[in-house]
Formats: sequence, structure tokens, C-alpha cells
Amino acid sequence: MTKNLLNLFFILFSTIVAAQVVGKVTNTKDEPLPFVNILIDNTYKGTTSNDDGYYELNITKPSTYTIVYTYLGYKTVKKKVEINKFPYTIDITLEDESVSLTEVVVNSEENPANAIIRQTIAKRKENLDKINSFKADFYSRGLIRIKDAPEKFMGQEIEIDGLDSTRTGIIYLSETISKLQFLNPDKLKEKITASKVSGDSNGFSFNNASDVDYNFYNNTIEFGNEIVSPIANNAFSYYRYKLEGVFYDERGNLVNKIRATPKRENDPVFSGIIYIIEDQWTLYAVELDITGVQARIPAADILSIKQSFSYSKDHDIWAIISQSLDFSYKFLGFKGDGRFTAVYSNYEFNTPLTKKDFGPEIVAFENEANKKDSLFWKKLRPVPLTDEEQTDYIKKDSIQLVKESKPYLDSIDRVNNKFKLGSILGYSYQNSHKDIRLGYDIPFGGVQFNTVQGYTAKANVFFTKNYDDFKRFFRANGSLQYGFSDKRLRATGSLTYKFNNTSRSFLTLSGGVRTEQFNPSIPITPFINSISTLFFEDNYMKIYDRSYVQLNHSEELFNGFRLYSSLSYERRKTLFNTTDQVFRNEDNDVYTSNNPLDETAYGIAPFTTHNILKANVTAQINFGQEYLSYPDSKFNVSNDKYPTLVLSYEKGFGSTVDNYNFDQVKARLYQSFNIANKGRFRYNLRAGKFFNGDDIAFMDYQHFNGNQTHVSTEGNYTNVFNNLPYYAGSTNDAYLEAHAEHDFNGFLLGKMPLLNKLNFNLIVGAHLLATPDFKPYQEYTIGIDNIGWGKWRFLRVDYVRSYQSGFQSDAILFGLKFF
Repeated sequence: MTKNLLNLFFILFSTIVAAQVVGKVTNTKDEPLPFVNILIDNTYKGTTSNDDGYYELNITKPSTYTIVYTYLGYKTVKKKVEINKFPYTIDITLEDESVSLTEVVVNSEENPANAIIRQTIAKRKENLDKINSFKADFYSRGLIRIKDAPEKFMGQEIEIDGLDSTRTGIIYLSETISKLQFLNPDKLKEKITASKVSGDSNGFSFNNASDVDYNFYNNTIEFGNEIVSPIANNAFSYYRYKLEGVFYDERGNLVNKIRATPKRENDPVFSGIIYIIEDQWTLYAVELDITGVQARIPAADILSIKQSFSYSKDHDIWAIISQSLDFSYKFLGFKGDGRFTAVYSNYEFNTPLTKKDFGPEIVAFENEANKKDSLFWKKLRPVPLTDEEQTDYIKKDSIQLVKESKPYLDSIDRVNNKFKLGSILGYSYQNSHKDIRLGYDIPFGGVQFNTVQGYTAKANVFFTKNYDDFKRFFRANGSLQYGFSDKRLRATGSLTYKFNNTSRSFLTLSGGVRTEQFNPSIPITPFINSISTLFFEDNYMKIYDRSYVQLNHSEELFNGFRLYSSLSYERRKTLFNTTDQVFRNEDNDVYTSNNPLDETAYGIAPFTTHNILKANVTAQINFGQEYLSYPDSKFNVSNDKYPTLVLSYEKGFGSTVDNYNFDQVKARLYQSFNIANKGRFRYNLRAGKFFNGDDIAFMDYQHFNGNQTHVSTEGNYTNVFNNLPYYAGSTNDAYLEAHAEHDFNGFLLGKMPLLNKLNFNLIVGAHLLATPDFKPYQEYTIGIDNIGWGKWRFLRVDYVRSYQSGFQSDAILFGLKFF
């Protein structure tokens, strides 16, 4: 009873505070119709109904209007009304549309749907280019709910705001009102004037127009994966079509209702209905679904997109006026769904916009955009809130003040800060009011084995103080590691301060004593080395003792240009094997030495113990980088069209061994991008040159990531040679390294009978390494990715073949994705 009264109050109040036309849209069975398009005739001023069928049309001037109600599957209603007072209520009942095939002339030689699709494909580019530019108002609403959530995950209790006692509820609800500017083909700029997040008065919505910019006139639509449009140039290779019927819209246009179905189950394609206007061959509406498998979004079950278009007589343009994206998900015990709604209105077509009107900033927020009050939203929100959404706003906004109060935060902290039996391996204390957290943990991953230290155990301590909602923070970390064979305790620590959230300037002071791999890129993880050593007696990891103090700074000096710098003072000392323990030794093998230069050099140091100063300056240039501007924050968006360039200068000086001083310059160029629907291509190029480095210490060489274990935990292989010994190509001279890999992402295997049922991906790669003293080395790979079952796709298998002045060797590599 209370809820109904509350909802009635908000509906009445919203009509009082704004001059509006309001009402409810139902069908002939008195059932509410959601997502009905309501427009003032011959304009792009309109709204859509919510899930409960209610709508609010923002009209402020008394006059005579013709209001048009359109909904797919129902007859369009035009209602002429004389409005002389506000609020003005119009309830509408829509009747089922009569869709028939009686007016279709069937040609026995061709499917009539195919003929329509061919005409539409022929006009695709022309229709795409009709809108050279536009300005428009934009409204979006995002809602994500959980319908079922486990109480525990991996033994840890799960607490999520918004869930009730049945483990259901809304976890995200937000709205955005903005101004758009568009220039063909792909320039889109958004100025957000209002933003609202349920339960967070200081929050900013992450709903924006670029994230829901799905144009089916393009050959492919970026939808997790590159998805082939039902009217793409090559659409007949992916779709079958059936004409389900025709009807006439309110302007007398004949609209064809065509069902598109995939030719192959797991292809990156949609399924559903597209509505095409006869003779004009333009889109009238779409109602399309795609599975998580097709979109390569493992957590998703089904994603459904609906778009409706409206005609501009003055510009002869059918433009999108509303869009909804519904989805359901199920993963790791979590089940839920959600919807993102978008409404476009007040178009101005083919305005005199030029490229000079667009820059790298694609989204910007007005000052105080997140401070708009409820009266503002009730007046300008084009789609009314549902009962569920109203309740969520009321509940979360009302308890926000309570949750932010010191008494409440202290009471929560008292419960969470209690030391429990399970806290022996990890405990944290927090003061939520002051935003401070400190504690310790003893990670299971700290238990490792290597031939120098034997078994190791690790303990970490930490302290964090956040400022300005994480825009600034101070962090202190410490770590202790004990080796049970070399009987030595090593300790490291660091202090980090983040200055802001725009240039993201960081300053870190660190120091201590630790073991380091000679290759600082860590070519073999401690976990894999532990397994390789204990079970197979292959102790590939080679380490030395590093005592150091180091200062690091990084900052984005201007958009797309980030500068990293470091200065360290180091003492490097040789380490030797101290244990020969092994789980199995069937062939009476012995461990290799800890000398990466010679695996038989037991007790021989690969370098002389020394002290050295090292300085490094690195510039990272992200060409074409775009960004989103939030108050006091900046979020960078990479641009697949352009590569990233990294330039570095490194200097070793002041060494206690004169020959160990050196200079090195190096460069890296890398990029990853989709090739339409044919998969994703990535490359990574490196080159460099040492100066005065003829006799430097081995850890200062340029090392290249090798792999001798036949197991990889890398996501892709553009930074590793999977059939090369770890230190085979290390150099103190000039070098060139190149990697390229293409993931067909189902493009080839998805077309093969039987194999297309497995949803595997074919991947091919090529790799090159060359130095003056190392003959050009090449690797070629072909593999299958996405191996597993259901949503659990954790395995990749590759065949690797290497050449160096002829064939060298081959190997089978297993890539694991759950590490």
C-alpha cells in the first residue's frame, strides 16, 4: 500500500512540476506496451514509454499538436489534440498491425526477401552517407540487475549493495542527458549536461552515446566482436532471409518484415527481424538478437537490440529516434539482466560542422552535471521511471546519507575489523570515515620453489589512504620473503603517491633486497618454474641478488604523451644453487647451474659483484588517443586505427666495475585492430642499440622472452618466442625483434561443418629475432584457441616451428588462461 501511494505521489508530482503531456499506452487487452515511440508529427521531438507503458512528452507551449504513437507489430496512431492547459493526459490503445503476404508478388525463381535485401544492400552506402553531420539531444538510461547471486565465492562472503534477502535487486541505475555532434563517417562528440547515479550523489554515469552507436548501414557493428550487419555487402554469406509479411505505415509506405537467420550457429551475426521500406530501401526498424557465443562475450546469454527510425521530410532522411539494448547474463553463479535505453531528439541535419569542430575529447561533462535536483529530472527526463526504478532511487538516495555518516561507517568497521580464525593468513583494518585501510596477508602464491632459495614463504603488509574519491591516494607496502634453503630473509618496501586523476601523476620510492631474474620481463613465472623444477628437474629460472633504492615518476604531459622516469642505486650479487631437492628423478638428472651464460658452470659467477646507478627515461606516445573528460578526471580511450610508439633511453653509470657502465636507446611499436569480421590482427616491433656496452653485466643485456616449458599463461604471443631458450639471443649490441599474430575469431573454423559447432578460433603467428652475433631466428605458429566447454574456454594449443639457418625444432604449446 505504501509503495503504491509513493508511486502515485511521484507520478502526480512529476506532472505538476513540468508542463507535459502524459499518459499510458496499452494494447487491446489493457496490457502496458513498453518502448512505444511518441513523437510530435513531422519533428524529432519525442519520447518513448517505459516498461510500465507510461510516457511523458515535454511540451511547454499551448497549441494544437498531432502526436504520433508507433510500435512495431501495432498500428500507428496519429492523434490531433488542442492543448490549452498542463498537465494534459492522453491514454492510448494500440491495435495489432495486420501483417500479410497478400500484396507480395511471389517469383518462384527467387525468394522475395532476397530481392529486397539485394536492393537494400545496393542502397546501403547511399543511405549511410545521407547524414553528413547532425546535432541532436540524447538521453540514455542504464539498468543492471542481479536475479540470483551466490552468498559465497571461493569461500569469501559476497556483499553487494542493492540486493534484498532473496539475493536479487538493481546494482546499477543511471541516467544521462547530453548534446551530440556528429560528422560522417565516425566523428562523435558528446557534451553531458546532466548525470545521475542511483545511490551516489557525487557519481557520474558511464552511459554515453559512443558506447551505443550501432549503425546497421555499416558492414560490421562493433558489438563485443565485429558483427556482420544483415545488410552488409557480404551478408548473403552469413544470413538466410524470409519475408514474413508487409504492412503500411502512417505515411502510406509499404514496410517489409523480413526475418534474418544465421547460416551457421556460431558465426558473428544477428538473428531476428529487420523492417525495410519498399522502393526507398531504408531501415524502418530492427529487432535483432545475438548470443554471447556469437559476440564473443562469454558471460552473456542473449543480447537484444531494438531500433526505431523516423522520417524527416525536409531532409529525406530516416533517422534513429530510439534504441534499447537488453541483455541477460549467467556466470560463476551470478544471474541477471539489464537494459540500456537511448532516445535521440531535436535533430539538426547536415549542419556546417567540420573536422576542426572535433578533437580528441569525445565526452565532456558540464560543471555540476551530477548536481541536478529531482525537479530538473522530472521536467527533462523523456522516459518516465518504472515503479522498480523509482523505488531504487528513493531507497538508495535516502540511505546514502546514512551510509556516509560517521556512526554508520564506524558500526560497519567494528564488525568487519574483528579478528577471526580465518584472519591468520590475512587481516585488514579499515577506518571508512577517514578512508584508511591497513593490514597484512600471507598469500598461498608466496609458497614457491627454486634451486637458489629452496622453498620460499612470503608475507605482505599494506597501508592505504584515499583522498577525493580515489582521485588521489597514498600507499605504503612492504614484503618479507624467506628462503628455507639459503636461510635468508629478504625485505622490500614502497611508498606511492598519486597526485591527481587527470594527468595521473605518480611518484614512488622503493627499496630493499630481493631476488631478480636476469630478464626483468620475468619470462618464466615463479609458479611454473616451481612445477618445472620439482616435477621435471628443469630449473629454468636464473636469479641474482639485488639490493636497491629507486625513485619512479610517471605523468601524462599532454594527451597521448606519457613520460616515465626512474633513478636507482643498486648492488648486484651472484647467487648459487643451494638445494637439489626434486619430487621425481627417473633419469638421475641433475639441476643446471644458476649461471645463465653456462648451465654447467657450477660455482662460477656470471658477473662480478658491483654497485651501479641506473637512469631511465621513457616516452609513450598513443597516436590518435581520445579521452573522456570528467570533473577532475580524465579517462583515456585507445584508438585501434593508430599504433603506440615507445621511445626509451637507459644509462648505467657510476659502477664500481668501470666496464659495466653503458648507454642504450630503444624503440617499440605495437598495435592491435580488427580486420572487419575476419578477426583481430596484432603486431609488436622492437629495436635498439647499446653504446659502450661491450663488457657490461649480463642482467643489463637486452633479453628476449623465451619459453622452454611448453606451457604459456600469456594472453597472446606477440611478446614471446615459444621455442627459444630463455637467454639464447641476449645481446649487448644492436637488435631487432618482431612479432605478428592474427586471431581469425571464428571466421574460418566457423564455416567448416562439424568444427563450427565447437566454437574454436584459428590463430596464426610469425616471429623474428636478429642481432649481429645471432643469426636471424624465426618462429611460425598455428593454433586453436577458445578450447573448453560452455562458458569455460581456458585452453589454447599451438604448433610451433622454428628456423635459424634452416629448420631447428618444433613443439606443441599449451596456453592456459586461468592464471
